[in-house]
Amino acid sequence: MKHAPGILMLCVLPAMAAQPQPDWQKVEAETLQHYQSLLRLDTSDPPGNESRVADYLKQVLEREGIAVTLREAEKGRANLVARLPGSGRKRPLLLMSHTDVVRVDPAKWRFPPFAATRDGGYIYGRGAVDDRDNLTAALMTLLLLKRAGITPERDVILLAEAGEEAATRIGIEYMVNQHFADIDAEYCLAEGGITLRHDGRTLYAQVQMAEKRPNPVVLTAKGTSGHASIPRLDNAVVRLARAVAALGAWRPPLRLTDTTREYFARLAAVSTPDDAARYRALLKPESAEAQAAVDYLAQHDPTKAAMLRTTLTPTLLNAGLQVNAIPSEATATLDVRELPGEDSAAYLELLRKVVNDPAVTVARNGQNLRPPGAPARIDTEVFRAIEAAVKRVYDAPAIPALGTGATDMAYLRARGMQCYGISAGVDAEDTALGYGAHSDQERLQEAELHRFVKLNWDIVSQLVGSKP
Repeated sequence: MKHAPGILMLCVLPAMAAQPQPDWQKVEAETLQHYQSLLRLDTSDPPGNESRVADYLKQVLEREGIAVTLREAEKGRANLVARLPGSGRKRPLLLMSHTDVVRVDPAKWRFPPFAATRDGGYIYGRGAVDDRDNLTAALMTLLLLKRAGITPERDVILLAEAGEEAATRIGIEYMVNQHFADIDAEYCLAEGGITLRHDGRTLYAQVQMAEKRPNPVVLTAKGTSGHASIPRLDNAVVRLARAVAALGAWRPPLRLTDTTREYFARLAAVSTPDDAARYRALLKPESAEAQAAVDYLAQHDPTKAAMLRTTLTPTLLNAGLQVNAIPSEATATLDVRELPGEDSAAYLELLRKVVNDPAVTVARNGQNLRPPGAPARIDTEVFRAIEAAVKRVYDAPAIPALGTGATDMAYLRARGMQCYGISAGVDAEDTALGYGAHSDQERLQEAELHRFVKLNWDIVSQLVGSKP
């Protein structure tokens, strides 16, 4: 869309006196248009077809005079890089979003998953919160910066990457390994945070500063094959079941990282007295009170419990070909999510001790790995900008957090980039009710989409540090 006259008005926030503020009423209409258009593009991965989104973004950005480059490792799966040049006084800022989405079963959806249906103040569709909200906010931020007629002190780069959900080799890995100069930056803003609402009020914004590393494990049990009418004591399925049950009941050691220590300390300051007492107890992980707090969180708030240890979850079982034949081998795959700094070899030895069966091997499967990288720092201009913006836009605190899942920021952190994950506001109940990311009723409140655009604009406006 071409820049409409009056898109900027000379209304200035005291905290950002150098920067004119957009005409938010006009911006919201344009935001909704782009958001719905992007939601209607089916980029389910596999097969991906992310070029559908890249082509849309390219048209929008080039109409505004913003330079665009497409990088394609596989046909139809383009990564888009857009750059708004700055003065070069500071190193670039990268805004990263992914353009693929997870697959859907349309029969399970109340509304068609690629219709971007508006209902009751929400917008429904696959990708609504993973990751079309981030993508739309990054797009709008770049457009508004261009229209403001400013020369930022640093380049602002948009990376719309393919393959995040299922094929990083054609997305972030390809860009880092083959075209890193396109996206090299001092800081990155991407997905991974959680801005939590309850009863219409924003409680806090979790900023993802670090993330766990996937490092799956395979258990392989051996036994003697034979006819199922003759039971055997060395049945591989039984051996495997015992091993899985032992690991399922095991509780790995508690360990706080610098990020989680800061997280629970800050969270305690904005929580109810009972919750605050639990969070403060966790700051002494060797204490009995800490273990009691973990047990409580495991039942009532498993996401927070998962931040406290390297976790393992049995997810795949495989054995046998038919009911009347005893298999000679049975396998189980465990999803292991390592805390930053985890000694992978030592952890594997712990698992072997828990299994305690020489007929069951415990080994890495070497799949779905992401490189280790240092957590982002709190003492940076970016985190200070995020804190200030969250306070202005949401009247809530920003809290540094550890992501229990994996994001493509891991590849950038491994190259030394300071990366921060932020998110649009979601209701605390949404995930449990089936409205969250990857769910069959994925949705985002329209008002939160618009607030998220304002948040991104506020953060980036502080960081570009230039005047019209």
